Amino acid sequence: MSVSARRIPLMAVVCVRGPLCKLAGGRAEHELEGATVLELLRALERGHSDLGGWILDERGVIRRHIGVFVNGERGRESTAVRAADRVEVVPAITGG
Repeated sequence: MSVSARRIPLMAVVCVRGPLCKLAGGRAEHELEGATVLELLRALERGHSDLGGWILDERGVIRRHIGVFVNGERGRESTAVRAADRVEVVPAITGG
C-alpha cells in the first residue's frame, strides 16, 4: 500500500461500548477534535444529545461507573490527547 493510499487520522478516535453505542447514534467509533479527554467527551455529547449526562456529570467530571482509556492506559479529564490517539469509553458492567 502506498503512503498516499493509507488513511492517516487527523483526529482522535473515540470508541463507545455497550449501551453508550446506541445513545451515540448506533456508531461505536467517532472521529473528534480535542486536546484533552474532557474536550473529546464534550464534543461527543454535543454531537449526540442522548449521551448527555451518561458519561459526564453536571460538573463535567467523568462518572465513576465509566472507564476511559487512552491508547490502552487509564485516562482522566485532563489527559492529553493527540491526533490518531484511540480513546475507549467503557461503562462498568454489574450483575450477580
